[in-house]
Amino acid sequence: MREIPRVIRRPAAHGAPAFDLASVRSGPRGATPVVVIPGGPGLASLLPYRGLRRWAADGGLDIVMMEHRGIGRSRTDLTGRPLPPSAMRIDAVLDDLVAVLDAEGVTRAVIVGSSYGSYLAMAFGARHPDRVAAMLLDSALQSTRDIGLERARLRELFWDADDELAAGVRRLMAAGVTPRVVLDIVRAAYELGGTELVLPLLRHRPGLAWKALGAYATRDGGLPRIPGVYEFDLVGTIAFRELGYAGTPDGHPLDPALTYLPLAPRFPAFVGEPLDLVEAVRAFAFPLVVLAGDRDLRTPPAIAERIAASAPDAALVRIRNGHSALDTHPLALLNATRRLVRGQQARLPGEEAALDRLPRRGLSASLPGLLLPLARLDALLRRRVLPR
Repeated sequence: MREIPRVIRRPAAHGAPAFDLASVRSGPRGATPVVVIPGGPGLASLLPYRGLRRWAADGGLDIVMMEHRGIGRSRTDLTGRPLPPSAMRIDAVLDDLVAVLDAEGVTRAVIVGSSYGSYLAMAFGARHPDRVAAMLLDSALQSTRDIGLERARLRELFWDADDELAAGVRRLMAAGVTPRVVLDIVRAAYELGGTELVLPLLRHRPGLAWKALGAYATRDGGLPRIPGVYEFDLVGTIAFRELGYAGTPDGHPLDPALTYLPLAPRFPAFVGEPLDLVEAVRAFAFPLVVLAGDRDLRTPPAIAERIAASAPDAALVRIRNGHSALDTHPLALLNATRRLVRGQQARLPGEEAALDRLPRRGLSASLPGLLLPLARLDALLRRRVLPR
């Protein structure tokens, strides 16, 4: 499938310079296109999701994706310099989405957002409800106040429980492993592979699988950047200034407020969210599907349940998954989207098992299969090295 990105000139506004915004559209042209917004902030759209757009096109979906300002082909101003912090605001990103729809001649679209992208989707629905035909939220991120839900779920699983999982986490902490690192790695392992992947990590001293997950999940003061794939260094301003990524630790174990704390000195302080999305969804008049993974620890299912209960026309769909079906179970997301485009979203709660059975594709979906052999190798090496 050959794709030709569209370039949209964005004018200087609100202290931000003019720059070229990239977007792409693929699949058969339909009456109601689907706008897909990835997470992060920091994930690019053009390069990482080529496979997703190919699978979507095979299923008859008309997909539009925008390269978020500050990332990939939308990273620099007209002189080639990286966009400044003043350009990084959620309201400006919403204006970019409108510009993409206008350039494509799209009056209304189905908006699909994953994780941070779900925050943008809801904010877009609040600001521009007339441009939304329907919406799907995957791993819904709705409020900075929801860190309490994250803490409760993490501690319920990994600290307070009377089982091997919690005992192993407590043992690592007692052995002096950095609490933030324990949290980041155990959380990522559980989301990717569940207890089956976590337990081998906890039974043996940190080894190859632990280090691989550390590279994937931890933030140690560096600004992660894989050009054209994941670029946090510029858009991190949104994460800290408007979404409160530098939370205030509460002093108790397994606090998700610690994850991004090493990066906080590099970004502006939190000033407040641009919208109250908990209240905003109550006014959503369009059909809404909320996709929740049962192993999601970053946006726990309780958030999806609250959204589905408060929106006027919402369907809650639970799948056996971790965080972001867009990245870890994309075919489930695409099939749910297809139902929504066809106005068949009421069927989805009864099709959860069928969504679970779909093959898992993509890099993130393959990680458990790569990490489990490493964990077993760690166990084998430990038995050979340690005296009996």
